[in-house]
Amino acid sequence: MSVWSKQERFQAILSGELADRPMVSGWRHFIDKEQNAEDLASSTISFTYKYDWDWVKINPRATYLAEAWGNEYNFADYRTVFPRQLTTAVPAAANLWDLEVKKAVQTPSLQEHLEAVRKIRQGLPDTPLIQTVFSPLTVLLFIVGRSAYVTETVFGIGQPVTLESLFKEHRAAAHHALHAIALTLADYVQELRQAGSDGLFYAVTGTAHPGLFDEAMFDELSRPYDSIVLEAASYGKNILHTCGAHAQPAKFNDYRIDGISWDTVAEGNPGLDADLKATKVGGVDHGLFAGNDLEQIEQQAKEALAKMKGQPFILSPNCAIPLTVTDEALVHFKNTVLG
Repeated sequence: MSVWSKQERFQAILSGELADRPMVSGWRHFIDKEQNAEDLASSTISFTYKYDWDWVKINPRATYLAEAWGNEYNFADYRTVFPRQLTTAVPAAANLWDLEVKKAVQTPSLQEHLEAVRKIRQGLPDTPLIQTVFSPLTVLLFIVGRSAYVTETVFGIGQPVTLESLFKEHRAAAHHALHAIALTLADYVQELRQAGSDGLFYAVTGTAHPGLFDEAMFDELSRPYDSIVLEAASYGKNILHTCGAHAQPAKFNDYRIDGISWDTVAEGNPGLDADLKATKVGGVDHGLFAGNDLEQIEQQAKEALAKMKGQPFILSPNCAIPLTVTDEALVHFKNTVLG
């Protein structure tokens, strides 16, 4: 094959095969352009054309799935990429029984993002697209106003429902809620296929951190519901992202995924030499982009490409690029693969 298309490269590398070269992409939030489908689509299309990314991780607002059950947010007041949470559909753990299965095409926030995917597909007809979907456990934590990260709190919620109340005192209700969320996401994932998505960027966020859930609790509260969503997404290529420190990427070796993304430089995490079954995605500390550290960005990118030579690989930042990133840094990053 003399000239590889973006789709051919995407399909090969995420099937565990070599292509003409590694793929490269980056993603970031545009917090002033994520409150409706038209703005999200136009910013995503422009960002992709500007840097000619090999594939696109669509980056919707962080709260869009929690909104499906009625959570409300103030989109004029952000802390980093999270708008201030105003209300929760689950003010007390007993309200977990109130969460019901939703149809994506009848749910405003999901309808909005299906429309965004359709618009992005129209604007990028030949570029692989994968939509960001959080795990049911992550979505539940967002709904109740708890962080899905061990060291953070949700912006706007001072005293969220405790994990003890959610998952021990009201364990059966928690499983009811997780099942309803998983079935809703599975329906949404099927609709994404029709909208033009080539798969998922499936984020378990920081829930794999043992300081948030131990292994037994994670296996009980996340794995069964992850399987429901990923089974629905089996038509495409799916990259799982396990976020932050102590992210345990090897925990997901038995998941039905094609790629694995994690922070290769965070505390307690393995580097690119980790023994993982899925195609590795990452290699560059996303924090370097905040300081426009061109030398370190180039060095880490080149080291990652050298280490992964002869293996299928996707070069990317280890997580979302900070909002303060410069054009110069992104051009520099992209050119490491081409040069």
